[in-house]
Order: sequence, then C-alpha cells, then structure tokens
Amino acid sequence: LGIGLRRSQMMNEGFIDGASKLVFNIALPMLLFTSIAQTDFSQMASPSLILYGIAATLVAFVLLEWLAIRMTADKRVRGILVQGAFRANMGIVGLAYVNNAYGSQGVAAAAMYVACLTILFNILAVSTLNRSLNQGESLPVGKVLKGIVKNPLIIGIVAALPFAANDWTVPETLMKTGQYLAQMTLPLALLCTGASLSLKSGKEENGLLPTVALLRLLAIPAFITLGGYLVGFRDFELAILFLINASPTAAASYVMVRAMGGNAVLAANIIAVTTLGSLLSTSLGAALLKGLGWF
Repeated sequence: LGIGLRRSQMMNEGFIDGASKLVFNIALPMLLFTSIAQTDFSQMASPSLILYGIAATLVAFVLLEWLAIRMTADKRVRGILVQGAFRANMGIVGLAYVNNAYGSQGVAAAAMYVACLTILFNILAVSTLNRSLNQGESLPVGKVLKGIVKNPLIIGIVAALPFAANDWTVPETLMKTGQYLAQMTLPLALLCTGASLSLKSGKEENGLLPTVALLRLLAIPAFITLGGYLVGFRDFELAILFLINASPTAAASYVMVRAMGGNAVLAANIIAVTTLGSLLSTSLGAALLKGLGWF
C-alpha cells in the first residue's frame, strides 16, 4: 500500500519524512513505554537471552568483517556491506512481527532485548563505517554515546522501567493518550517503509546485493536462532530471537552511510531488497520452526 500511495503522490517526500520522524520520535517510544509500563517486570526478556543476543551479534559481526574482505577489494564498500548484513530493523519491523505474533505482551517482553541490541548496533555500525569510509580518523566515541543517550527508543524504554518494576500506575487519561499515539506506530511506519522503497539502477556494487540479502535474511537469523536453540532457549524466547533478527536492514543504515560520504545508493538498495525479501523469508522461517516444534 505504501508503494501505491507513493506512486499516486498521496504520500510525497515531505509527508514520508515528517511521518517517519513522528514514528521514530513520538509514536514508537510511546508504544514501547505503554507496553512496558503495564507489564510485570518478570515477564520481560531474561538477562540470559539479552546476553546471548549480544554475544551472537558480536560473533556474526566479526565473521561478516572477515567475509567482506573476500567479497570485494573496494574498502569503501566493505563497511556498507557489513552494516547491511548485521543491522536489523528491530525497532519497527522486528517489533511489528512480534506484535502480530504475541500482541502487546510480546512487544513488552522484546523491548529490553531491542534496547540493548540497538545500543550495540549503533556502536558496531559506527565502527565498521569509520574503518571503511574514514580510514585513519579516530572513532567519535563521544558522538556515539550522545546519540545513544538521546535515542527516543532508549528514552521510552528507560522511562517505563520504574513503572514496571514498582507496579506504579500511569494515570488513565495519560495512558489512553499514549495508547492512541502508540497505535499509529506500526501501520504508519510500514506505510512509510513501503513508500520509501526504491531500487535505483546502475552501480556495479549492486552485484553484491543478492549476497548481502541472503546474509541478512537467511544466514544471520538461522545462525542466531540455531545457536539459541542449542544453548537451550525454547518457545517464546526462541520466537523472539527469530522474529527480531529476521527483520530487514534498518533504515538508519542509509542515513549513516549518506552522512559519512559513502555509497548511499548501495545502502538504499540493500534496505529495499531486504525489506521486500523479509516478507517471504520471515513467513517461511516461522512456519518451518513451528513445524519443527521449536516454538
């Protein structure tokens, strides 16, 4: 629908830009806040699941850095490929998958996992792009930390934690207002995602797109989910691991590549291909895992 609305100009560039900012800065943090604030603290993702997610992501990142060297001789492309393969769109598409499968309780349970991995994703993305695009320059640690502290998703989650931990109640009027805003998140975010898709033609680097898409949509989710199964996660926790990590490349990866002077067209095409491919790969993967009795 987003693609169709963009073609009909009902969603133009200005609308998409404004709506995307509204989702990221207001609606999505409110979705996380309202989901967590009403949830029993004990029902959130276990520390062991979060630690496993961090460890698995770090292993995948190192393997992707090694693989990127063998995929292309162009150093300025390597960081874009690595980021495109590991940086999942957990905050929007991943939570949309979890919400469809488990409702607001699932979103609340996955929120802390998403928060911790979002911080890690930002650090790893800056690291790989800095080495790839700005070789010889120092890593802007202060800028990374400032971005993490000011991240609306992190703020929404942290603000809700005291309510969940202490069984505090949000005044009904404020909670209702927050829920109205939260209900906008997934439909508006997915419309903007569809309207933003654009497979621009041309560059020879696009020959790397199929490999990056397979890594993002098949190899990484399979690696993390299988590893989670082997270390003992089952049912709901294993489902969260799969659904969150099966999401396409994060839209923020394009913004970061463009800001650092990299090949923004390649970054945009990775997002487009993985976003479309994720619809199929996630559905098939969930059906397969459910058929195996893993969740």
